[in-house]
Formats: sequence, structure tokens, C-alpha cells
Amino acid sequence: MQKIVPRVAPKYLLLIAAIVWMIAGANILRIGVPDFGRNWHYHILYVMASLVVFLLFMGLIFYRLVQKHNTRILEMREEKVAVYKFFDLKSYLIMIFMITGGLSLRSAHILPPIVIGILYCGIGASLVGAGILFIQKFILAIKK
Repeated sequence: MQKIVPRVAPKYLLLIAAIVWMIAGANILRIGVPDFGRNWHYHILYVMASLVVFLLFMGLIFYRLVQKHNTRILEMREEKVAVYKFFDLKSYLIMIFMITGGLSLRSAHILPPIVIGILYCGIGASLVGAGILFIQKFILAIKK
């Protein structure tokens, strides 16, 4: 029996990517934010540290990734493609590595919870930011 994979016009992969990235980012933020509440007297320092993490991940990784996938998706010539093609294999492997690394780091208790919170908040916010960039790319694509 053959499995049926939903197929969409390539430009809708940008919207799917946006939704996936925003859900992932919101979930990571949900995990990281409680660490700020336990340390309220240093709150502004933790927010600033998370902002640095956000800028590093957004600037060095996620912005480039959005540009790369936007170009790849918009160059697809098929009328309909499988919904999972919003990423290529390399990006799926990076995602698996990041999820595994994050879970391992958190469960190993090597770093204090606040450091994990700072990392999770910065990375989570950058994932949401990448989702917003994908939405912008989608809006531009449907206007064409």
C-alpha cells in the first residue's frame, strides 16, 4: 500500500516553514522563560544575555538559512511538491542535531538552569524571528 504525502504549490512551503519554525521557537521559549522568574532580581541582565544569543543565532545561522531555503523553494519548477520539502536533508539533520543537543544539555545538568534559560530564550526567539522572515517571504511570493 502506497502512502500519500500531501502536496502543495512550492510557495506554500514558505508558509509551512514559518509555522514549523514559530511553533518550535514558541515551545523553546516556553521551556526557557521560567528560569527568568526564579531569578527576577537579575532579570534585565538575563534578557540582555538572551538578546546576544538571539543576535548570534539570527545573524549567523537562521537569517542565512531562511534566505537559502527561500531561494531553493522559489526555484522549484514542479507544480506541486511534498509538504516536507520546505527543508532539504542537511537542514533536517541540523534540526535533529540541535534538538538532541538541547535536550542532552538540559538533562545532563552541566550548566545552571539560568544559563540554559538564556540559551533557550535566545534560540527560541531567533526561531520565531526566522518564522517571521518566512512569512514575509511567503507574502512576497503570493503577491507575484
